Amino acid sequence: MTASTCGGNDTPEPTYEVVFNEEEQYSIWLANKPLPPGWRKTGVSGKKPECLEFIKLNWVDLRPLS
Repeated sequence: MTASTCGGNDTPEPTYEVVFNEEEQYSIWLANKPLPPGWRKTGVSGKKPECLEFIKLNWVDLRPLS
């Protein structure tokens, strides 16, 4: 038996979108879910670690605009 059949976890890893709000705060959101009000897509999507790495490299000033 292989690890993938033994654990029964054959579900694919979800895809996330990198999103931001009017305060230029970033987050990740499941790609198949509608965005909450006030959030927009950056155009970057992928697996969770990839999206978090994008945020780490691009969100250098964590203070909100206001």
